[in-house]
Amino acid sequence: MTAQSAALAPTKELETIEVRPMAMTIGAEIFGADLTKPLPEKQREEIYATFLKWKVVFFRAQNLNNDQQVAFARQLGVCSPAHPVNGYQDPAYPEIYSLDKNSRSKRYKGGDLVNPWSGWHADITAAVNPPSISILRGDVVPPYGGDTQFADMVLAYQELSPKMRELVDGLRCIHRYQGNYAVGIRKEYQERIEKNLLISEHPLVTIHPETGERVLYISPNFVQSIVDVTPTESEALLYMLKTHAARPEFNVRFRWGAGDVIMWDNRQALHRAPRDVINSDFPREVHRITLFGKVPVGVDGRESSIVEGKPLEPVEAHI
Repeated sequence: MTAQSAALAPTKELETIEVRPMAMTIGAEIFGADLTKPLPEKQREEIYATFLKWKVVFFRAQNLNNDQQVAFARQLGVCSPAHPVNGYQDPAYPEIYSLDKNSRSKRYKGGDLVNPWSGWHADITAAVNPPSISILRGDVVPPYGGDTQFADMVLAYQELSPKMRELVDGLRCIHRYQGNYAVGIRKEYQERIEKNLLISEHPLVTIHPETGERVLYISPNFVQSIVDVTPTESEALLYMLKTHAARPEFNVRFRWGAGDVIMWDNRQALHRAPRDVINSDFPREVHRITLFGKVPVGVDGRESSIVEGKPLEPVEAHI
C-alpha cells in the first residue's frame, strides 16, 4: 500500500464512529458521535485516538450550547482560562472565549498581513504551559467564506533536510504575546498586553507528550527570536522556518456549517483564522475552549521556561 492510499484508508478497528480523512496527514471528519451528551467510554477513546492521529477533527451540526461545550471539553481534560490577556466575556463561563468578526477591529487599527505565515499560530504559546487542545464551535457562520486552515507541524519537521533537523533540534526560541505584529494595535489593547506580559522560552523542536513524535514548534504569531544566535541569524532562520511551516501541502481547510465543532491539537498543529469575512455583510460568531497543557519538552529533555508572566492555571469545574 502506498503512503497516499494508507492515508486515505479508513481508520481500522473503530466500532463507534466513522472517520473520513480530509488531507494526507492532517484533518478528519468524525461521524456517529453526539457531543451534546456524555460520550460512552469506548467512543471517547476512539475519538481521542483519531484526534491524535489526524491532529484536528471536525464534528458536523452538533449545535452545542455553552454548558454542553464545557461538559464535552471536561470529558477530555481540564479547562484553562478563556484568554490570559483578553480575559473572558461571561463570568458564568470563564472557560469560553467568544469571537465575532468585529473582534479584530476592536483591537487593531488595520493593515495588510503580507507574509505567507501571517495569522498562523498555536494558541497562547507565549505561556510556559500552553493549552494542549482547543475546541471551537460555530454558532453563526457565513454561507460561504470564513474557512479555517490547519497545518501539520509533525510533517513540517519531517520535511526539513536531515542537516536542518539536526540544527533545529538543539535550538530554543522566545515566544511573546504581542497581539498581531503585522498590524497596528490600538493603544488600550497595547496597554492591556503590557500589564499582562507573557513571554516564555520554548524548544524549537518539541516531543509530543502522547505520540512521542518530534514537532516543529514554530507558532509564527508568537515566536519572536532564537536564543544564543545573532539577531541576523535569528531573523533569517525564523523567516525560512515560518515560510516552510505555511506550505500548502501541510494544510487542511475546513468550510464551516452552522453548529459545527472543531477540535485541534496545539501541540502538533497550527491554525489560521479567516479574514475574508471581515469586510463582508455576513455575521460570524464562534466560541473556543482550551484545555490545560503541560510544559513542552525539547529533544534534549529540557523543559520550557518562563521569561515574564505566570503559568496558565486550571479553571475549576462549575457545572
